[in-house]
Amino acid sequence: MNVLPQYSKDPLKFIVGDSSVIHYVKSLIRQVAPTDVTVLITGESGTGKELVAKGIHDLSNRKSGPLMTLNCGAIPEGIFESEIFGHERGSFTSADQRRKGYFEMADGGTLFLDEIGEMPLSVQVKILRVLESGKFMRVGGSKELSVNVRIIAATNRDLGVEVLKNRFRQDLFYRLKAISINIPPLRERQEDIPLLVEYFGKDYANRNSRQTPFFSAESLDIIRNTLWRGNVRELKNFVESLIALTHEELIEAEHVRQRLAQEKISYNLPVPVNDFASEQHSELTYRTLLEIKRDMSLLKGMVQKLMDVATRSSGSSFSATAEDVPYLPIEPEHRRARVDNGEIMSEFSENHPPSSLEEMEKEQIKRILQEFNGNRRETAEALGIGERTLYRKIRQYKIK
Repeated sequence: MNVLPQYSKDPLKFIVGDSSVIHYVKSLIRQVAPTDVTVLITGESGTGKELVAKGIHDLSNRKSGPLMTLNCGAIPEGIFESEIFGHERGSFTSADQRRKGYFEMADGGTLFLDEIGEMPLSVQVKILRVLESGKFMRVGGSKELSVNVRIIAATNRDLGVEVLKNRFRQDLFYRLKAISINIPPLRERQEDIPLLVEYFGKDYANRNSRQTPFFSAESLDIIRNTLWRGNVRELKNFVESLIALTHEELIEAEHVRQRLAQEKISYNLPVPVNDFASEQHSELTYRTLLEIKRDMSLLKGMVQKLMDVATRSSGSSFSATAEDVPYLPIEPEHRRARVDNGEIMSEFSENHPPSSLEEMEKEQIKRILQEFNGNRRETAEALGIGERTLYRKIRQYKIK
């Protein structure tokens, strides 16, 4: 992905690629753009989340209005409210005049909240109120202001995990993810790399009045098999520096190898473990363990009640250890799943819990799938993971 050239008329031409995942992303953009629904864009750093936000704005009914971008991770917590809501004169020491915030400046257009996972918790509740009512007050002000702004947010964090760790408000998370668009990392769409190299090469040549370079097949193979940890952003910078330092019209494999060595980038590497997917896996396991903990607490309470009743009926007191209490095949109501024929079935097929984390995860997915009658999108939302992760888990555990 790269900045849209001025001569291009298609707002999505800067999203370069012919892979199925890129076609899917473009399709989602075209579907959600004409609406005012809030969009949450997720993906690793350097995948092009801001360009997706720009595409949504340019295809929306607000395209004639402003597109304001606020990087939530670049603003100190102490002045965050002033930046986003504005302030009145005299509201704090250096406030020598009234100042509009990002919400006011984006009125009638779109406000893109980049890296929203970095937003201070103290501000999140106020952002939620603006999303729900369209109203806010400047810092130090007493007059409520109204704005008509569409919110698009982006993050390279897993907000579901951030909610579990009490670093992000759950209500704001659910409000933001009305529509979610995940941008895949470059390693998951290696077939797009030659197209990106060609695109960046032409764009660099046009901007610098240079002859458009050609890349040999072997040089493209090396670039395609290189692990670009910084994704498209890193690839773009590499292509531009390669062209700038190579005076030949044809860029050969040796030119690429030399430049990779100079930048200490390793190539011809196997595809690494997806850290983002690993976080989602950890989150799902964590959720499963939380449910088990809740069930154990419920069972403990039931056993205590049984012992209390026994004590009252016998008139004597006793204490019981875990070994004294027989196993009770009680199925708590909230751990049941309703199937199509209306019958209630247990989450587990046997009278004992799964013996491993993998089994627990598998049974958790099966239960939620049953609750939503096999609807994978709703199941993924309920689990707080992406649909791609859910599909991978279904294939991994051979869930039917």
